[in-house]
Amino acid sequence: MITNKIKICIVEDYTLTRTALKYSLSEYDDIDIVKDFDNAEECIKYLERSKVDVILMDLGLPYMNGLEATNIIKKSYPDTKIIIITSHDSEDEILTALSAGANAYLIKDTNTPKIYNIIHSVINGAIWLDPRIVKLAMEIFRIQKQYNNEKEDLGNLTEREKEVLKLLSEGCSNTEIAKKLIISSHTAKVHVSNILSKLAVTDRVQAAVKAYKYNLC
Repeated sequence: MITNKIKICIVEDYTLTRTALKYSLSEYDDIDIVKDFDNAEECIKYLERSKVDVILMDLGLPYMNGLEATNIIKKSYPDTKIIIITSHDSEDEILTALSAGANAYLIKDTNTPKIYNIIHSVINGAIWLDPRIVKLAMEIFRIQKQYNNEKEDLGNLTEREKEVLKLLSEGCSNTEIAKKLIISSHTAKVHVSNILSKLAVTDRVQAAVKAYKYNLC
């Protein structure tokens, strides 16, 4: 007899899906479905008094959704593994779930043996993504990295350069910038050149677009 079973909670508001998961996974000797819930709030209350190894979490839940629940649970119980099982594959939900600390993200039509293997993978420290969303997730991370890099570029601007950029974004010429900031036209031109270089853009319009994108103006 297996004594160290993996204790699992299922949070799914659709009764048929919840029941199917419960009984199919119960067939495995090392799995113990300790509780199943149709809402996240009850699951969180249960965690206050009982330890759980893995939570199978739906996203489209009533009241508190699965993303909110994941964020709360991972902050209070960081060792508890959360596997998102959903029919949702939107960019925002994938990124939010992973940022909240979800250990796996899979689509609902994943078969039981695969879910069983994923449970063991996350217990052993792995992060698992459904192959159908891996490319999407990689693109999200690429865009996020690019966004963070661009924000760092903005952070490299001096206070004077930010003032120049603001005026530049308002359509001011170098002469107008010089007059408003009480500097020479040559100095204004140098500032504009430095701004274009730091923001990795080739003209004033592109610089203005970045300024508005990051709410600098």
